[in-house]
Amino acid sequence: MTIDATSDVRSTLEAREIALAPAAARESSSAGRRRPEPPDPLRLAYQLDRDRIIHTRAFRRLKHKTQVFIAPDSDHVVTRMTHTIEVQQVARTIARALNVNEDLAEAAALGHDLGHTPFGHAGEEALAELLPGGFRHNEQSLRIVELLERGTGSFDGGDDDGNGGGGLNLTFETREAILKHSKDRDSIAAEAWGVASTLEGQIVKIADSIAYLNHDIQDAVRAGLLAEHDLPAKAQRALGMDHSTRVETLIADCVAHSAAAVHDAADATEGAAAGGGSRAGKAPARIMLSAPVLAATDVLREFMFERVYLEESTLRAARAGQRVVRALYRHFEAHPERIPGWSLPSDPAWRRAADYVSGMTDPFAHQVARDLGLN
Repeated sequence: MTIDATSDVRSTLEAREIALAPAAARESSSAGRRRPEPPDPLRLAYQLDRDRIIHTRAFRRLKHKTQVFIAPDSDHVVTRMTHTIEVQQVARTIARALNVNEDLAEAAALGHDLGHTPFGHAGEEALAELLPGGFRHNEQSLRIVELLERGTGSFDGGDDDGNGGGGLNLTFETREAILKHSKDRDSIAAEAWGVASTLEGQIVKIADSIAYLNHDIQDAVRAGLLAEHDLPAKAQRALGMDHSTRVETLIADCVAHSAAAVHDAADATEGAAAGGGSRAGKAPARIMLSAPVLAATDVLREFMFERVYLEESTLRAARAGQRVVRALYRHFEAHPERIPGWSLPSDPAWRRAADYVSGMTDPFAHQVARDLGLN
């Protein structure tokens, strides 16, 4: 492709971004990367973020990491990888309907769970008990893209031999959305890490809840832990009686309830520009479900905690996974010289052990534990 042709491609992509809603994130208004880079001839900034995430080792490992059910018998049970793909799909649907930046929503969705441990939230809880200051997967996801992935090549996250360094050099907006997607048990609207300054980052937070609640119900039904008719009546009335209806209801409600937020954010952006301020310094607009649908969704989420996430058979498998995580962490903290990679040599032993163990897949963690006689 000639230089003129690539220039035409970039001009076309920039024109598409200009046509987005006024409050949408754009490359031209991005807070940028920590290390400045020349523009890519074929991709805008958030497209480049997406591609870098997809080509990382951390992303590939998601296919063998637990979502909820550890070592399931069925091939159809959701993994961390398939969950991530569902979040991506929901986020893109909402972003397109609101005419905001699909590329940013997609990049953040693909990167939001890179820091999850083996054995799902059970592994996360085990490391949280052991580490100074605790452990949270969203913070680890950010650490991975900022520090642990090797290299900043246009497409990949570094060679498997560890060449390169310095993380992926993603944009501020993608990194912020990755960090702020998490929520507390109280509500899917909880703000433990604050609110993303972009509408696209807020979309990913909602998309995460829409995806996991509904696919976890499917998995629980397959596992015989519940039936569709067991779901709370309030949730069934507000959201629907089956998987497809619930997902469609939640997405449609988010779009309908957030359209005004997109308009209000546009007004805030224009006002900030007129006053010489920046959008980042203003209270961000909100992407949110309507009050009745949010209440029903929180009821459904609490039901899932009681009937699935904290159910005894689920907890038994979780405790077994936690024993593996604890044993591996203690071993590698005591013997950091045995850590083959996926950590920074200058870090203290506890940090290196946490990075290495949290990056493991479920089967790899079991295998290493067996090889070391830790089982």
